Amino acid sequence: MALIDRVLYLSHDGLTDPLGQSQILPYIIGLSTKGFQFTIITFEKENIDPERMNLVTRICKQNNITWIQLQYHKRPPVLATLYDLWRLNKMVDEVIKKNKISILHCRSYPTSLVGLTAKRNWGVKFVFDMRGFWADERVEGGLWNLRNPLYRMIYHYFKKKESEFLKEADHIISLTQNAKAEIKSWGIKTPITVIPTCVDLELFDLKKVSIEEIQRLRSELKIQEDDFVLLYLGSWGTWYLTQEMLRFFSLVRTRVNAKFLVVTTDDVDLNGYEYAGDVILRSAKRNEVPIYIMLASAAVAFIKPSFSKKASSATKIGELMAMGTFTITNKGWGDVEQLSSENILVLSDLSLDTMISGITKMLTRKKTNARPNMNAHPLSLANGVLKYQEVYQQIVR
Repeated sequence: MALIDRVLYLSHDGLTDPLGQSQILPYIIGLSTKGFQFTIITFEKENIDPERMNLVTRICKQNNITWIQLQYHKRPPVLATLYDLWRLNKMVDEVIKKNKISILHCRSYPTSLVGLTAKRNWGVKFVFDMRGFWADERVEGGLWNLRNPLYRMIYHYFKKKESEFLKEADHIISLTQNAKAEIKSWGIKTPITVIPTCVDLELFDLKKVSIEEIQRLRSELKIQEDDFVLLYLGSWGTWYLTQEMLRFFSLVRTRVNAKFLVVTTDDVDLNGYEYAGDVILRSAKRNEVPIYIMLASAAVAFIKPSFSKKASSATKIGELMAMGTFTITNKGWGDVEQLSSENILVLSDLSLDTMISGITKMLTRKKTNARPNMNAHPLSLANGVLKYQEVYQQIVR
């Protein structure tokens, strides 16, 4: 590796988004200590909490990270994204002209449209951090209806570009072994490294959450000491099987006094759900999430099994695992079967009998909150940083 290798990192997600704070910034901070100098271009939403903006700005300055913020546009659909990418392309050209960029690291497909063009025009090394089969996710998640000619055209365009990304990238990052095997079956020769979504063990450390913090939150949420607290953490809807999770909670509620604690920044519609009064909806700052996890008796995360979900790695699973929280999920997505352990129960299906069997195991299990040894675990942030460092070093030799 050269004395300083300059990396230009592109993300259509914002650093002030929960995802940016959990799955972008921690890696870049870690890599900055390994001799890499980062410029990050992200798209930030309107009306960001000033406290959060100031925090991220301060973190970037402390770690010598140059952060370029572009405004994210959502409407009108398609045209807004095209406009964002046009501005991104201009900004990337400016940054490459002014700096000796060694590596262009593109998170997901939209930014890779710009990244591949820059590789062809400027000869920079292109890392395709695919994050999953993006175009197929949008179809299977109901975001693109292929009966609509416009979305059908967009889907086929991105599938064509996907093939170009995979073939022309200097390195591919996949979230799962399952997706890597699928890509290799297509005859792709580009090197692929699997780096799942990792967890910051410094933040998600059960020893750092005090009993007083847990009791304060319990009181605030009006949760009784003998209530069984089932937790759901993260995005609500799209690829997450919300109706199945509500059904699961209904079954839990028939056996014990229970509350369903849903921690999400998304809108949740519980109209018509007969036990809506026992569902607690909250949003939380990133540094508050460990307290919510420690309040939980167990957690649930049902994810839609599909082709695109072969490539999915749920951040919440690593966070729950790090906090020693018993978690029930379903098979058919990512590498989840490999995560099955004393603290993670993977259901073979979501039938009534299988759910009841899972609930029986959950309710009869003694809560330990014992953290597994995760320091060398594939889901640890330190392991993720090391893997990215190895990728960078391989392509700049």
